[in-house]
Amino acid sequence: MSVKAVIFDLDGTITQPYFDFDAIREEIGLARDSGPVLESMEKMTAEQRHEAENILHYHEQKAVTESKLNANAKQTLSALRAAGIHIGVLTRNKRSNALAIARKHKLKFDAVIDREDGPVKPDAFGVLQLCRQFGVKPEETLLAVLLANHNQADEFAEHADFCIEDISRILEIIDTKK
Repeated sequence: MSVKAVIFDLDGTITQPYFDFDAIREEIGLARDSGPVLESMEKMTAEQRHEAENILHYHEQKAVTESKLNANAKQTLSALRAAGIHIGVLTRNKRSNALAIARKHKLKFDAVIDREDGPVKPDAFGVLQLCRQFGVKPEETLLAVLLANHNQADEFAEHADFCIEDISRILEIIDTKK
């Protein structure tokens, strides 16, 4: 079955890895090994959560300002668009930040699902929502591709169907699925 949609993560996939989540956890007052930031924030008091959201917002805004595209990201998105393949972004960030990155780097996403739309990844909600928006089946969607361009890539490799060094390799993966 051919690929009709590709769903990307934002930080570390379309843009170069930026966030130092260990440092963010410490600034929020969490242990470095306390797990995902958003899930940890759910356990906080309203006051603690408000402060944590302010800290996270600061880092997310800085990430937008300082964002740099990964090598070949723009060309890969352009090639997907030319092939009529839907481009989705599934992020634990905010939609406004994803759209700000798109504007800054002159990119076009067909849809963005962010942390405010529903349960965050790894929950399947975002993937299924993007598939519905695009009118495609999950099996017609490329998602589990790890761009191994950061020092924590090994931690996630077991969850990926494909591990690539350059985002443009997505085009080769799609060609093999035709």
